[in-house]
Amino acid sequence: MSTPSLFSTPPLQAPTVPNLAPAAVAAVPAPAPAVFTIADVKKALPPHLRASATQEMADTLNTISSDPIAAENIRDNFVGYSTVLKEGKFKTEDYIHAVAYVSFKLMGYNNEDSYARAFPQRYANLLSKGTSKKDISAYVSAYHRGKLVNLIMEQCLVPTWVLNQDLFQRALNVQADLMLNANSEKVRAEAANSILTHLKKPEAKGDFQINLNTNESSGMADMRQMLENLANQQRDMIERGQMKTIDVAASRLIRKDEDADVS
Repeated sequence: MSTPSLFSTPPLQAPTVPNLAPAAVAAVPAPAPAVFTIADVKKALPPHLRASATQEMADTLNTISSDPIAAENIRDNFVGYSTVLKEGKFKTEDYIHAVAYVSFKLMGYNNEDSYARAFPQRYANLLSKGTSKKDISAYVSAYHRGKLVNLIMEQCLVPTWVLNQDLFQRALNVQADLMLNANSEKVRAEAANSILTHLKKPEAKGDFQINLNTNESSGMADMRQMLENLANQQRDMIERGQMKTIDVAASRLIRKDEDADVS
């Protein structure tokens, strides 16, 4: 009787899964968009501007974009960049639109597209009046260079050393390869020195020191001597029975000039 070969055994068949009709798949309801309230606006604004929060501001933040993701991004930036309101006398309404403009810029839109999305009614009015392309570009350029917009732009700038961290690592890898594999001893030495320079431990900055041996001022010395004399006087009075310890504990240090008494 021959033993059947393992190679003649048919492979396992994957279980068949019935195809579900689209109607049979339950639709997942989309999450309701977040709604900004007056309380949220007040919480995001600096204390001196919280009294100016209105329902109109909250409505503007909730309807500033028909895209729910863009609208949420704008609301987050409204909260995150509110520190710029402490640096100048800006209207909260202007701040909202400036945040929207910067938010669209961060999403990759050019200046004019960001302006049109941040000011849809204003942009539509420019087009309806037949404003030339050159004039619209000039208005957008002036707005882009405004102080409020640039203060917000500064808040969202990423340091170049963070933005290009991958290039730093690639350059380090090149230097390490040269240090190990270069034919020239001079090249290997320069690569090793470059690595040592860029990876050395940071040095402590500043010359801040705490001096615990500060000389005592004359005022502190006078007060110390006065308290010492007062303690000796009270101890002598307690020993002579002229004062009780409870009176000493309850006494207050008040300097009173006799000549200041007015009858």
